[in-house]
Amino acid sequence: MTRSGDLYRKVPVKLLIKNGTVIDPYRGTEYKSDILVVNGVIDRISGSIEKCPGYELIDASNLYITHGFFDMHVHLREPGYTDAEDFLSGTNAAMAGGVTSLLAMANTIPCVDNTITFSGIKAKTKDLPVKIHQLASVTIGREGSALTDMRSLSKAGVVAFSDDGTGIASSEIMKQALKISKELGKLISVHAEDHSFAAGVMNESALSEELGLPGIPYASETVNIARDIELAAYLDCPVHFQHISSKRSVDLIRQAKKRGLRVSCEVTPHHFSLTEDRVKSLSANYKMNPPLRRTEDVEAVIEGLNDGSIDVIATDHAPHSKASKELGFLKAPFGVTGLETLLSAGITYLVKPGKLSLNGFIRKITADPRVLMGIESDLFKHGIKAELVIFDPEKSWEVDGSKMESKSSNSCFEKETHFGKVLCTITGGSIYNSKPFLPVKTIR
Repeated sequence: MTRSGDLYRKVPVKLLIKNGTVIDPYRGTEYKSDILVVNGVIDRISGSIEKCPGYELIDASNLYITHGFFDMHVHLREPGYTDAEDFLSGTNAAMAGGVTSLLAMANTIPCVDNTITFSGIKAKTKDLPVKIHQLASVTIGREGSALTDMRSLSKAGVVAFSDDGTGIASSEIMKQALKISKELGKLISVHAEDHSFAAGVMNESALSEELGLPGIPYASETVNIARDIELAAYLDCPVHFQHISSKRSVDLIRQAKKRGLRVSCEVTPHHFSLTEDRVKSLSANYKMNPPLRRTEDVEAVIEGLNDGSIDVIATDHAPHSKASKELGFLKAPFGVTGLETLLSAGITYLVKPGKLSLNGFIRKITADPRVLMGIESDLFKHGIKAELVIFDPEKSWEVDGSKMESKSSNSCFEKETHFGKVLCTITGGSIYNSKPFLPVKTIR
């Protein structure tokens, strides 16, 4: 695993990417084109740009070029859990996976519930090539009892709020939080879980009974979703639901959207690809919250991606040390890594089987989350700082945590053969080149 900034280098002064197929997720178009990047900024996108002496060249023949991916749900673990991940290793993993912008969750130690902690993180991450948008918690200590000073945090630069990892039990607290978030124009990203009856380790089902493992019922998720939909209707404000996992959750959100409510949601790659059957192995790499559920839930999630009920795909990248994941299924922590398999999981489980188009999938990890967050979404225009990914949708590779850039290797796709590989990531004035390297040649 790489542990230094030499994973990437400064973008050449004049970088010409030729012969690629451009997927423009903002406009919904696909076309053959060249792209010229000058001093890290998009200079031209044209059908044919002349090769000039001094340019550095990437030949993207038979490859795709698109916006850098935007991951709305990432645990960077710093401060507090740096044995599992830190800002540098998380940045390396993001660039390896094509993620050029991300939302970092607030469940660190200390929790990001005040402007001092937030400002410290902002100072440590400001010069990293990946854009790290730090969330703050909704409640102090993520304990659900008292609201943070959301106004001061917003003024300091917090882009959104979430108690991720913990559901907010009090309807009154949630109501007050939504009222303030509406005033500030900042999204609340909800971890929908009623902890009073969600003390299990896997999906509640006949399989959990067979394995003798305590179950987490789908209703522990949907009870909170239903409540917060009604609060959003009552207050006429937006609300976003994280990592939905059940058919009933998709149905509730679909119905809310039909009512004209400003409700959005995300789904993780493991919830559109894997079922509870994986837990039979008792590998803690299949222990996540919410848990892997039934085949009908996976099918409902895929239907939701196609009909727009599900807005965004986000990884919920949750690295853990090897030792903690080897404590056994009951005692191991929830969570799996995801930054470096975001593209390949989508292509392998959605695009290749014909369940979602390539363009539709790319849109869910690029333009759609940026639009949802109110962040610049048109990344193919003159003068904008380059956030680009070059990838090969046909390239096959074996998922191997020991070869990844993350400090942790707890992938639920370990040893699977995946299709789709990020070959080059350009962001923040830096260029990441995968292994084997995509050649960059100087034109003389």
